[in-house]
Amino acid sequence: MRTIENRTEDTVLNALNALLGVALLMTPWYLGLASETAAARNAFVSGAAIAIIAVLALSTSYDWEEYANLAIGLWVAVSPWALGFADSGSPMWAHLAIGLAVAALAAVELWRLHVSPDARSV
Repeated sequence: MRTIENRTEDTVLNALNALLGVALLMTPWYLGLASETAAARNAFVSGAAIAIIAVLALSTSYDWEEYANLAIGLWVAVSPWALGFADSGSPMWAHLAIGLAVAALAAVELWRLHVSPDARSV
């Protein structure tokens, strides 16, 4: 397992992931997903998981947190097709955009954890 003591850029990346998680968590309310129960449940569970993991990573980042957010972000991006709400417009685009953004931020953090001279094995 690798870790890095967070510097400003790490904190910013994790804070952005936390905000994206909260944004996804809120999509059932601000997009009116009451009729899209699969989309609403997925947004709530995945958004909460992303936000919680990102908040845990605010002080010290471990690679498991970033691998988890990478996997969840990729799941969120493909979930409209996997759960059958790809033709629902706004919910599909929200899941796709937020999922890809979370995955991209997690990939950047993983790169930092494995390349940065400040990173170390625990």
